[in-house]
Amino acid sequence: MLTYEPHRDRHAALIREADAERLARTARKARRTSRRRSGGHGPEGRVSTGGGERDRFAPAA
Repeated sequence: MLTYEPHRDRHAALIREADAERLARTARKARRTSRRRSGGHGPEGRVSTGGGERDRFAPAA
């Protein structure tokens, strides 16, 4: 019985850690979604990713 208890405790700790990570991931996703919806870029959201002018134009000859 004594050898089983550390395994059970470790299992419970891993379950708690996974639940905490899942909750954090859900919160990040909700925050990201709300930011995209209320970004002030219209109903479609932002068009470009902000990569800069270098990505949008071909190099000069």
